[in-house]
Amino acid sequence: MTDPAKPAAPRRIETLDEVPPDTAREVLELIERAAAQDGQSAVSEQGRLNLRGGRRPGIRHLLLYVGERLTGYAQLEESDPVEAPAAELVIDSGARGRGHGRALGHALLDLSGKRLRVWAHGGHAAARHLAAQLGLALFRELRQMRRPLPGGAALPEPVLPEGVRLRTFRPGEDDAQWLAVNAAAFAHHPEQGSLTQRDLDDRKAETWFDPSGFLLAVRGERIVGFHWTKVHADEKLGEVYVLGVAPEEQGTGLGKALTAAGLRHLAYERKMPTAMLYVDADNAPAVTVYERLGFTTHEVDLMYRTET
Repeated sequence: MTDPAKPAAPRRIETLDEVPPDTAREVLELIERAAAQDGQSAVSEQGRLNLRGGRRPGIRHLLLYVGERLTGYAQLEESDPVEAPAAELVIDSGARGRGHGRALGHALLDLSGKRLRVWAHGGHAAARHLAAQLGLALFRELRQMRRPLPGGAALPEPVLPEGVRLRTFRPGEDDAQWLAVNAAAFAHHPEQGSLTQRDLDDRKAETWFDPSGFLLAVRGERIVGFHWTKVHADEKLGEVYVLGVAPEEQGTGLGKALTAAGLRHLAYERKMPTAMLYVDADNAPAVTVYERLGFTTHEVDLMYRTET
């Protein structure tokens, strides 16, 4: 005699404005398991900060359970006054192919009023298939580009505009002025240009934060540009994390000088063998500049959206 097959455990989705700390840790572990299989995190750095940073305006969290087991997670960000809400989602690496991603996707569509943008980090085939099932169309391509960093003296010295010098970021003292310059430099970029003091504080609290790699270009005492680098120690990668130039200084060669200064810091001070950066594929001038600096496309992140 054989035992009858167990009925499938029920699936449910909880929607929260704030994730309790113990549950947040469980979600982060799920994200890490999935990243170990996929080779890339399905939830961005900002998404992970939102998850463990307490309640944030415009952020909602969707937790998918099968029985009592946390099996999937999605995050919906609704703070942009113009664009459709943006989302990221992940299914535990051992529970895929069972419709859980589609269930989370439909929950996001319902929650957003059928106006939705969804990131697929790494552009994996399964993500493209899910996007098609949800009726989403490709909208944006974000490239991760990389180049080797020499250990010798092959990187050029930065040539700064007259009257501009470099110094490092002073936490607390430079915060407000940097946020203003960042907002002006990225006025066209809603994600980067809308950073707040809380967003900056979150990053300063991360273990990777290093003021010596946060380079500021100043004219007198006024910040006119910056190159914030980031080191991914486990992967031995140095990142061009954020590079911005104040509008009044654009076209002076400052961006090129800041790029050189940051790459030299990563190569010679931090001894990183490889540099990486992210750039929108349709930003042809920036892509061309980075290609001339020896960067090539390593992988892509894709964003899909509803067509309404």
